[in-house]
Amino acid sequence: MSEAIVTVKSIEQTNKYSKTIKFDWDAEARPGQFIMVWCPGMDEIPLSLSSVDDEKSITFKVIGPDTEALASKSVGDKLRVRGPYGNGYDLSSKRVLVVGGGIGIAPITPVLKCKDVDAVFAARDAGEVAYADPLGEQYCKNHWICTDDGSMGEHCNAVEMVKKVLAEHEYDEIIACGPEVMLFFLLKYLNEIGMKCQFSLERYMKCGAGVCGACMCDEHRVCKDGPVFTGEQINKMKDFGTGRRDASGTFVSYR
Repeated sequence: MSEAIVTVKSIEQTNKYSKTIKFDWDAEARPGQFIMVWCPGMDEIPLSLSSVDDEKSITFKVIGPDTEALASKSVGDKLRVRGPYGNGYDLSSKRVLVVGGGIGIAPITPVLKCKDVDAVFAARDAGEVAYADPLGEQYCKNHWICTDDGSMGEHCNAVEMVKKVLAEHEYDEIIACGPEVMLFFLLKYLNEIGMKCQFSLERYMKCGAGVCGACMCDEHRVCKDGPVFTGEQINKMKDFGTGRRDASGTFVSYR
């Protein structure tokens, strides 16, 4: 783990809802890890790395005051970053299908760049997923796109798309990142067919280093023990798919 002041090299409108900031930082990082990012005018927030090379990038959805402040940065502005944190993905399986849902496409992008994989990109509409098509063309042997509203690719959700793909292709493992509702039903299906998997989970994080306990999921500190967990681990988590802790530490049920 290291800490640095980095300079914004570029900031791009990734899709209708998200932006990508690129910066040089020689900290060693693995696919699936995240960093803590801060600049004046915002609280420090955790963001997954969408590139883990010396030129790193963060891709984020603009959904609140902190990400709005980050999105307002310009080339040449400074950011304070620390990390990388977390365990990252285990890429030892030979045949891998990667599944990215919505903004969850960003954290799995480094996997596409360092391993020969197939991919499913899922989102609610074309505005959220269109940028993933060139990624699939460049890095994947096969890739499929689906949208909830049918505006791009197959008219279905991520789990339905995975079922279609697995009917025609064989894999040793699924790697996925996306909304928890997607992961919940994907895990349910993969349990039924006995497929090994790794999911990246999201929880409210403050310190990023496993000290404060804000990101607890059962007894697991998502920032330190994760954010990537195996299907076997997640199957034992009572909190998964049922709720999460808010900024005050109170457990809030999804239902």
